[in-house]
Amino acid sequence: MIKEFKPALRFIGVFVGLYLALNLLYGWWISTYDRADPATVWVTNQSSLLLNGLGEDTYTKPKFNTPTISIFKGSRIVVNVFEGCNGINVAIVFLAFIIAFGGDRKKMLWFIPLGVVIIHVANLFRVSGLYLVAEYLQQYFYYVHKYAFTASIYLIVFVLWWWWIEKINKVSIRKAMSSEST
Repeated sequence: MIKEFKPALRFIGVFVGLYLALNLLYGWWISTYDRADPATVWVTNQSSLLLNGLGEDTYTKPKFNTPTISIFKGSRIVVNVFEGCNGINVAIVFLAFIIAFGGDRKKMLWFIPLGVVIIHVANLFRVSGLYLVAEYLQQYFYYVHKYAFTASIYLIVFVLWWWWIEKINKVSIRKAMSSEST
């Protein structure tokens, strides 16, 4: 009976093990900074550039004695960007799934970087969107940040996973689900 579950157990083991290992490594890396880490600075600066391209007059500046970068409009802080907003944790979830699911390694060599770039670009739009909500619809900021934009970034990850399973590896999720129920 355990042989039936071997692929699922392997997937869970690899996914959880890789997720934990990468998060521990990421946590250690973050702890080496007493200010904002380079990834958060990079995402914040790129988001500010995107906002400037949309006509907002923004600039970024580290927040004193915190691991935070602020996006300013004039002399006013509109939004603070923390370490958790840099998208690395989302990329770790994506990466752990792809490796745990497996597939053609040559395809992984192009799909993983493509997925990380897609997640990064989506995250830039997320951070920029949060700025716009904070600036123009501040009363909705908490809900948009907590629910709408978090759901949207993970929806993108789910679509990437589906793409990896169905389109790249040609495994039919529907067929697998229907064959298990019969």
